[in-house]
Amino acid sequence: MTTFAEPATVAPSTVSTAPADLLSRLRAAVAAHPGRPAVHAADGSLDFAGLDRRTAALAAALRAAGVRRGDRVGVHLARTLDLPVALLAVWRAGAAYVPLDPAYPAERIAFMAADARLTAVVSADPAPPVPAGAAVLRPDAEAPAVALDAPQPLDPAYVIYTSGSTGRPKGVEVPHGAVADLADGLEGIGAYRPGPSVVAWNASVSFDASVQQWIRICRGDTLVVVDDARRADPARLAALLAEHAVTDLDLTPSHWQLLREPLLGGHVAVPRLFMGGEPVPERTWRELADGGIEAFNLYGPTECTVDAIAARIAGPGPHLGEPLPGVRVHLLDERLLPVTEPGAVGELYLGGPGLAHGYAGRPGLTAGRFVADPSGAGARMYRTGDQARRSAEGLLEYVGRVDRQVKLRGFRIELGEVEHAVAALDGVTAAAVTVHEPAPGDTRLAAYVTGPSADPAALLTALRATLPAHLVPGTLTVLNALPLTPNGKVDHRALPAPAAEPVVESTGGGVAEQVAEVWRTVLGVPEVLPTDDFLTLGGHSLAALRVVHLLRRKLNVELQLRHLLDAADLAAFTAAVQQATTAAPTPARPTLTARRPAVR
Repeated sequence: MTTFAEPATVAPSTVSTAPADLLSRLRAAVAAHPGRPAVHAADGSLDFAGLDRRTAALAAALRAAGVRRGDRVGVHLARTLDLPVALLAVWRAGAAYVPLDPAYPAERIAFMAADARLTAVVSADPAPPVPAGAAVLRPDAEAPAVALDAPQPLDPAYVIYTSGSTGRPKGVEVPHGAVADLADGLEGIGAYRPGPSVVAWNASVSFDASVQQWIRICRGDTLVVVDDARRADPARLAALLAEHAVTDLDLTPSHWQLLREPLLGGHVAVPRLFMGGEPVPERTWRELADGGIEAFNLYGPTECTVDAIAARIAGPGPHLGEPLPGVRVHLLDERLLPVTEPGAVGELYLGGPGLAHGYAGRPGLTAGRFVADPSGAGARMYRTGDQARRSAEGLLEYVGRVDRQVKLRGFRIELGEVEHAVAALDGVTAAAVTVHEPAPGDTRLAAYVTGPSADPAALLTALRATLPAHLVPGTLTVLNALPLTPNGKVDHRALPAPAAEPVVESTGGGVAEQVAEVWRTVLGVPEVLPTDDFLTLGGHSLAALRVVHLLRRKLNVELQLRHLLDAADLAAFTAAVQQATTAAPTPARPTLTARRPAVR
């Protein structure tokens, strides 16, 4: 390994002794404030004493079912009160949790459960799609109290599966010590307030950003579990934040675009924002910084325990910031030599206590991504695949990727995994997947196939049975042949745009025609039928918001996002729009003025 010159490394902040483990911090919170609200969810609430009782009971049941220190336990639960209870119970039993999102296709859940070699599964479903041999426990299971093993810093805390370039999702195993360091580091830079906060748990438990959100309960913060229905409806989510006086909200920049109108136009202070999962656009950065909204830009891959670099969203334009305490940042070229020239692009390598153990059961892949770190004997660093540069002012700026990994609405996606899934479908002889942006900020996957009998609608339906929704392409185009580079590889940059998108015009037609016209425009499809479902056609939350906004302007009608998301098909949504047109016209909307959050 080449010796690195000093300028290649961003020195870590001074590191004190190892932080207290999170279960110890939780016990202290229970003892200090047993009656303080610990969790609010759509199905109820728990104070810290109640949370302690429930997690202890389920942990004892897991131990009675054979779970031991270092084992892996699947958590197959919806976003209810049971979810944080199960995660903490798994930890109290000495095990690592493996999220198994019930919204995922059964085939994918079964693969992850088998690949993780689960000892047990916590599920409200009596027969979850997991291999035989794993004990299945309900989240309210109990057993006589037993001595529980306190997890050690190197014991695994969780295994979260991310998209894999070979077509197989890979499980990232993260130790307890790394999670404790994450909380300690964010406290150290002032991202977490010293006193108790009210934190919205917004991210999916299958997305590593959820870790930074739900572990806040261990430091005595109150956790508000945002259910799926309110996550998808900005107005309802804003109302939930106001109802519980939420002080901290983690979200992607894309989600902020959905929430900004109800938050900035409302009558409550905007929570402190933690933005991550995708780069913060210049426009969003300026809006937050100039509007006095307290916000942080957080950067870090799953393999480095959620967040490794952070910046307050203030002052200059978008940049990554500085490393959390203990994190080592290297900017290297293709020969692993330091990149020191301002503006020169290099690849980010990260080291420090936040590194994951690696990929569960995949030592070869682990060895290729976790490499020797020159900063100390035996230390490792993670090759992120992210490109960055230093500005003339010394700011670390994100540039792009060295591979075909993309981020869409906060989800990390390996285009190769989607291509493998498409190519495996009956009737497909070759496949390629790229990203397409039919409108600014509306990025989606686009698939291309060859095959004499390929039926786009049937192929997309088949994909939805095997892939999570965020991996299913929004469009699928059949070509006679895929474009190739001179060396015979698929030329992704030469792929044609999906079907041309008509421009929305005021045609003067009836409500039904205007609604259909907006669907065609936003979804980028040539035709829609009354029985078509918005999500099945490739719609998502950002696209849904565009539909609602366009129809508000065209028809001067008061529509909410839930009118679209709750509709079974185009006909049902059209009926909702027609009903809304008979009501009072949309009132004038207030000017959106960002307000500085109130002191809490």
